[in-house]
This record gives sequence, C-alpha cells and structure tokens, in this order.
Amino acid sequence: MTYDLIIIGSGPGGYVAAIRASQLGIKTAVVERAELGGICLNWGCIPTKALLKSAQVFEYLKHASDYGITVKSVDADFTAVVKRSRNVADGMSKGVQFLMRKNKIDVLKGTGKLMPGKKVEVTDEKGITVYDAKNIIAAVGARSREVPAFKIDGKKIIGYREAMVLPQLPKSMVIIGSGAIGSEFAYFYSVMGTKVTLVEMLPNIVPVEDEEVSKQLARSFAKLGIDVRTEVAVQSVDTAGAGCKVKLKDKKGESVVECDMVLSAVGIAANLENIGLEQTGIITDKGKIVVNQYYQTNIPGYHAIGDCVGGQALAHVASAEGIICVEKIAGMNPEPLNYNNIPGCTYCQPEIASVGYTEKAAKEAGYELKIGKFPYSASGKASAAGAKDGFVKLIFDAKYGELLGAHLIGYNVTEMIAELVVARKLETTGHEILKAVHPHPTMSEAIMEAAAAAYGEVIHL
Repeated sequence: MTYDLIIIGSGPGGYVAAIRASQLGIKTAVVERAELGGICLNWGCIPTKALLKSAQVFEYLKHASDYGITVKSVDADFTAVVKRSRNVADGMSKGVQFLMRKNKIDVLKGTGKLMPGKKVEVTDEKGITVYDAKNIIAAVGARSREVPAFKIDGKKIIGYREAMVLPQLPKSMVIIGSGAIGSEFAYFYSVMGTKVTLVEMLPNIVPVEDEEVSKQLARSFAKLGIDVRTEVAVQSVDTAGAGCKVKLKDKKGESVVECDMVLSAVGIAANLENIGLEQTGIITDKGKIVVNQYYQTNIPGYHAIGDCVGGQALAHVASAEGIICVEKIAGMNPEPLNYNNIPGCTYCQPEIASVGYTEKAAKEAGYELKIGKFPYSASGKASAAGAKDGFVKLIFDAKYGELLGAHLIGYNVTEMIAELVVARKLETTGHEILKAVHPHPTMSEAIMEAAAAAYGEVIHL
C-alpha cells in the first residue's frame, strides 16, 4: 500500500496533522500501537482534568457552608472518581475514531518504524507489513523521565500514568517535581485526602512561571495542607519496607520523609528508541529530533512534530506544529510558529495561565517595563465566587506599549489566557487593552484593570 503521507502516532500532533492532510486532499494513514488520541486524550490532558474536576466538586461540597448551604455528609468514592476519568478518556478516544472515519484516514494498528527509502514498517500480532509513502511524520510523543535515584517501579514509585488509576487512595504521598503534572496531582490528591509533600529542586514551585505566581501558588497550597519544600534534592527512595522512605537534602542537611507512595513528576523523555532514526540517518540532539521551522528533518520526506522535537511539550503546540508541517507538505506557505507566544496552563486550584516573558526574563532581555497587577481580592466576581486567591499581572514594554508577558493565577484563568495570546499575536498595546470594554462582573475584568494599573489608570485599587 502506498500513501501520500504516513504519520506514526495519533496524539494531538499526529491525529490533527492527519485530519488537516485529509482536508488538503492528501491520502493519509496513521500508525498507532495503543489507543487513538495518544497520551493526551487517554493518559494525560483529558483524564487528568476529569480527576481535577472531581476534586474541585469535592472541595466545594466540603466548604458548602461558606455559600450558605448545609451538607450533612460528604464522602469521596475514589474508585468512582477514577472510573469517571477513564470513561471521559474513552469517550474522547472514540471521538478520534469517528474523525478518522469521517476524514477517510486509514488507521494502521501496530508499532511503526521508519525505514530508508520513505518506507514505514508496521509490526502487529500478525507480523510485519511495510508501507510506502511520499512523506512521513514522526509524532511519537514522550513518556515519564526516569531518574536512577528513584526509578519508577509502577507500584511504590509511580509516574503520571499509574497516578491516574490507583486502586485506592494512598494515605501519604511524596511528589517529586512541581511542574504542571506534579502540581496538578498535588492538588488532586491533597483534596481527596492524601497527605502530600511536594518536593522541588529549584527555588520556586512551577519554576517556569513568573516568581510572583509561584509564590502565590505556594501560599494557596499551604492553605490546603500541602507540605511544599523547595531547593530540596532527592537523594534516594528506599522501598524495602511497607512504604517508602524518601531521603532529602537541602541547605540545612539531610532528612527522611516516610510515605505510602512516591510520584515522580520530573519531566519527560522523547520516545526515540527503536523507531528507525539510526537506519534512516535522521539527526537528533539532546534527546530530540532536529527539525527546521517546517518540521523537516535532515532527510528529505521525513518530518517530526510534538514532544519528540524541541519546543514546549504541550498538546496545543503539537497540534499547531502538525498543521504547519502538513500545509508545507501540501505546497502551501504557512507562517512558522512563534514559540514565544504559546500559552501554558496548569489546572490545579488556583489555576495558572501564562504567555510570553516573565518579569525576570523581560528585564534580562533589556526591556524597560511597565507592570500592572490586579488582585482577585478586589474583583467583585471573584468575591461572589468565593475565589479571591490570585491575580492578573501584565508586563508591557515601556517604550512602545507592547504586551511582553501575561501571568494569571486564580479561578478559571485557563479560559481567560486566550485573549492575551491573541493580543500579543496582533501586537496590541497596553492602552488598547485597557480601553477595550470588558464585561462586568467577570473575572476577565482583571485583565483590563491590570493594564490600567500599568498606566496609572486603575479604578478599583
């Protein structure tokens, strides 16, 4: 069988690229060894949000009296929470199956491998089949990064995948790494009733975020009872006994934290092993496939997108890369992706959403800044919602008024960040944001007020 395009991997990079290719009249096949939708739909973005929603509902019920409602008894059925998450993921995967059929995309079940001469080898339980293609895209994704000092065993030391389907709620857990994955699970397990210790090697949790955001999340986590420890290195994890003994080292010396389970959330590693890179001569660097701005590798006809190439390891980035890659294959002239205008979101409570420069990075880049900050404690909608933790912080270039960065922490901010991504895309100035009338009462007013604060025109502070 010969195709115009074969894509290895059906995650948010692969399946989106396949659909765009079909729209452009390209005869396409997708190779997938597991569930359609990849890690994101089945073991990442979607099922974790289902878990977090259950935790949020549980937290609301526990604090129902704050809203004038009496609830006599509140219990969480952990097994049912996990089951709901899996059902949500299954439904989304079935949705991708429908999209494949609708767009007449062939799904080749099995493990894909790149071969020289624009060929793809697919191995399934029946054996090996070789397919020809004019173009090939590797969208092979990534997995939990393993550290020798606390190697994942799937039982006592787990990764994100196991953390989504535990058979019972652990009484205590140490989470190593406070990025989006670590922080989201810290919130989820803490609210569900687990005693959580969150360990971060760097000075601040969610270390890629603006420092003020990191400090606010640490305060909010402390209110939940999460033991947040920064500038701490994990020396080892002893799993010989009934639980785990986590040996930590900080400026004061060494200490041991005992827990039922350890969750390793220290990043990801691209799935580059045994996919044929050596045979085809495709160049890699620092564990990623090297590509140009159109995701072409050094070998003509071979492309790569998503977590296996450089850039932010985010589902929406993979999707955007897939569309650009396919449009270039189709002979179009797509605009290269601006990686400095990619929104990042963390879905714990309070949520975090950001785009562009942090204050520190903007200063290091040589900009003179105007900074506006509006706290949710001054927002009428936030007060009514009982969600006053957080703020909106906007960073502008003092000379031209360009929006350099936006950093939001608070209730529902992941739904608000898109306004600021579009604003940066359109090169909007601070005055244009503050003069754009925002609806009242909404959380989004804080964006207008933060812009006003930067220019000395804030009303409600």
